[in-house]
Amino acid sequence: MVEGLRAKDLEGLKQLYAKDVVSFDVEPPLQHVGIDAKLKNWTNVFTFFQEVAYEFRDLTFTVGDDVAFGHGFGRLSGSLRNGTATNGMWVRATLCFRKTDDGWLIAHDQVSVPFDMPSGKGVVDLEP
Repeated sequence: MVEGLRAKDLEGLKQLYAKDVVSFDVEPPLQHVGIDAKLKNWTNVFTFFQEVAYEFRDLTFTVGDDVAFGHGFGRLSGSLRNGTATNGMWVRATLCFRKTDDGWLIAHDQVSVPFDMPSGKGVVDLEP
């Protein structure tokens, strides 16, 4: 996944997801359903970023016979189209996999940030 993001390789990323993937990403709406919706999210990222970097930390997997899940922290960073470098923000990430004839595919992902209850605003300056 990380290599596909850095290369902005939509076709490579498409191979990682189930066709009926449900994604709870950080951008609206509340859910993105299907591979086309998921790839549209990545297309949006590639539109804003000239160079993309992505890293995972503390990624842990639990694997069963036909399903698996992983959780950890991810950070999207890089340089924007206007040349501004950004360190991005750390998010909480959960990945759920389903075993198919094509191998393990991401059937669900969720990315989130904690929020400050009094203000109702996301807290985006935390680090793992």
